[in-house]
Amino acid sequence: MRLGRRKVTAGLAALATAPALGVRAQANEEVDLELVLAVDGSRSVDDQEFDLQRRGYAQAFTHPNVIKAIQSNGLRKIAVAFVEWSGAEFQKTVIPWTPVSDEESGGLLAERILREPRSFWGWTSISGAIDHSVKLFGQSFAGRRKVIDVSGDGINNSGRPAYAARDEAGARGVVINGLVIMNDNPNPGPRGFVQPPLDEFYREQVIGGPGAFVIAVDDFESFAYAIVNKLIKEIAGFAVDDGIRLAEAK
Repeated sequence: MRLGRRKVTAGLAALATAPALGVRAQANEEVDLELVLAVDGSRSVDDQEFDLQRRGYAQAFTHPNVIKAIQSNGLRKIAVAFVEWSGAEFQKTVIPWTPVSDEESGGLLAERILREPRSFWGWTSISGAIDHSVKLFGQSFAGRRKVIDVSGDGINNSGRPAYAARDEAGARGVVINGLVIMNDNPNPGPRGFVQPPLDEFYREQVIGGPGAFVIAVDDFESFAYAIVNKLIKEIAGFAVDDGIRLAEAK
């Protein structure tokens, strides 16, 4: 009887330590890309637009061409973190680093994106979003490339200048791309500031690094196919393989 109890105790101990051992084994696992999705949750994004944003990202990770882009790289795996942001003091890692390699893992990430509640309302600090995102790299995975994907519908109006955060990120080898939602009623900028077209602002003050680019869409309804195409370009690197077709607007 004592032997049996010892065996049960040993078995329970092994089960208790198994998850921790599994986490250690996966720590700093090499992937083709570490990708932070930094998503605007400021007050200029109403609930309907916010829902369209979330659904666009969720649908993208179930899109066959996004999965094909992931599997076209050498390691056939990327790691994704999902961040929401508004003002200078308001950033939240809604979904921590999550590996995506196939339809199943893409679907699981999509479910989590749709399940989480909205994090913020407030001002627009692109610099805060970049600074928060940079700190996430290297925590769980070792990416051959590191990219921050900033989506938003307004200029930086909180915190330090966006270009300052962009330049520091670039010095660490991080590429920043932008997805701009052109907005007829954006958040105001600093007093006396004449707001440039949003896509121009992103090109001059937000994006940076080798191959950095901006995609601009006219409204949130166009967001879903735009993010698919943006992810394909980011995942595939500088050039999109001819065998990976971009999505078309509906």
